[in-house]
Amino acid sequence: MKYRVSGPDYLKVRSIANRLSDVIGRSPSSREVNQTAGEPERVITLKVNQTAARAAGVSSESLARMLNTVWSGSIVTSVRDNDRLVDVVLRARDNERLNLATFSSLTIQGNDGKQIPLSAFATPVWGVDDPVIWRRQRLPFITVQTDLAPGLRAEAVSAALRPAVDRLRAELPEGYSIEEGGAVAESEKGNSSVYAILPVTLVIMLLLLMLQLRNYSRMALAILMAPFGLPGIVLAMLPGGTPMGFVALLGVIALAGMIIRNAVILISEVDSNLAQGMASDAAIIAAAEHRARPICLTACAAILGMFPISHQVFWGPMAYAIIGGLLVATLVTLTVLPASFSLLLHLRMTSSGETREK
Repeated sequence: MKYRVSGPDYLKVRSIANRLSDVIGRSPSSREVNQTAGEPERVITLKVNQTAARAAGVSSESLARMLNTVWSGSIVTSVRDNDRLVDVVLRARDNERLNLATFSSLTIQGNDGKQIPLSAFATPVWGVDDPVIWRRQRLPFITVQTDLAPGLRAEAVSAALRPAVDRLRAELPEGYSIEEGGAVAESEKGNSSVYAILPVTLVIMLLLLMLQLRNYSRMALAILMAPFGLPGIVLAMLPGGTPMGFVALLGVIALAGMIIRNAVILISEVDSNLAQGMASDAAIIAAAEHRARPICLTACAAILGMFPISHQVFWGPMAYAIIGGLLVATLVTLTVLPASFSLLLHLRMTSSGETREK
């Protein structure tokens, strides 16, 4: 899990990040709370008297170049080693680069060619600074991140921490924010992308169903079977507290397709029996008996195929959604669908009989 704290003042951002770390650390669900900022480090800053430097004919560029040569090194030439070139780097010895007294012995050449002691216009000053400052949209930010206790999911832990994090958010000054990242934010992005394309998918699915069934009432009957998978999803996911995230949503969409496919198979079989001249009740009973085994076998194959991934943190929610939903929906398809189809045919026969009498 990750939370991103941002604002205009980096020190204030660090203070807020520390408070957020305390809030997360008090939760029994968190492990190893840390920040991307790291601890401040001691640094040496060279305080330059610009007036004295200009009087001595030393520019800031030449001073920076000389210090870079002493501490980091500069390439002065290259030598050939067989078929490759090796750079020759000029820099101070290791013991000199680690000794602050090196500043007092350094000299730099002025515009007139004379060697001028660095101490004549520059003074080294000890200080404390952050080694890395991350920025996002030009604002500094610190990411507070934590591992989760074994067996817990990011969505569940996020929901448990939300009240405390919201209270801290309400106390923030203007211009500062706490945004959630990590698996929860990625799941929300994935859900939004699915919701954006879902209407187009539904329209295409309705067109395909209409081409196959060629009847509005039969198409509606097939689609109405899909919601019967929801009780199974709830029964499968609720006992273990499995979150309804992006992966589970993919499982629900796939489950709806499986349920509607089974319904279309059964409805098409009934229509085929009716076309052969069978009575409505006999056609429905024969179709249910003939298609019960293939529907149950395909459902069992899909359910058993989900068991190996049901214990995984990432794919587990999808597996539970498909297992529970398909188990309940298959029973409903073989019981409720034939009864509903029989009722539909009897209503149609009754309405057509009344029309002939009139």
